[in-house]
Amino acid sequence: MSVILNIDTAIDEANISISKNGGIIAQLSNNEQNKQAGFLQPAIQSLLKNASVSIQELAAIAISAGPGSYTGLRVGMASAKGLCYALNKPLITIGTLEIMAYAAILETHNDVLSSSVLFCPMIDARRMEVFTALYDKHLEPVSSPAAIILDENFLANSLLKNKILFFGNGAKKWELICRHENAAFIAASTNSLAMSKLAYKKYKQQDFADLAYTEPLYLKEFFSGPKKI
Repeated sequence: MSVILNIDTAIDEANISISKNGGIIAQLSNNEQNKQAGFLQPAIQSLLKNASVSIQELAAIAISAGPGSYTGLRVGMASAKGLCYALNKPLITIGTLEIMAYAAILETHNDVLSSSVLFCPMIDARRMEVFTALYDKHLEPVSSPAAIILDENFLANSLLKNKILFFGNGAKKWELICRHENAAFIAASTNSLAMSKLAYKKYKQQDFADLAYTEPLYLKEFFSGPKKI
């Protein structure tokens, strides 16, 4: 049995959960982004108590590693790494955009998945910029996470060949300027179930992060100019 603590403080709403073999047994959320630091530790203690799980029973700790809010990413990563060090448990890192894409895939009807559809999670990076990537229906990356300044040519070639589902808190800006018939906008973001399933998959594969060197994926720190995908 694999009991994993999942921590996601990357974007608007903080979600933490405890899962067994990929299934959620307890979860808590907080939508006040400026209070994530004060929310996290008491919430973890409450979750463990409500799930009747001792902290020593945790097999691993998973973190949504970004991109997203600088403060949220730092708070989540520091808490996850601190617990891993103290408990001698492995750290699992999962990209926030990947979690968002998998959540959308889980929520999409089978008739849509049978077609040539791509998934485009978008995180608001202020002004007309977003953090985004592109995935197919098997969660295979079509384009890597990047910081993108939106204009009318965004994903023009991909939209000619595929239906693309856009979602996340950055998709609202794209919806204002996108008029392509192959673009669809859906209500999907991160969710605890998607993260717990991805974390469990990585746990079974023993795909663990290096505690000493792992950092959040900020993207914009290494972003030198507009990029087209």
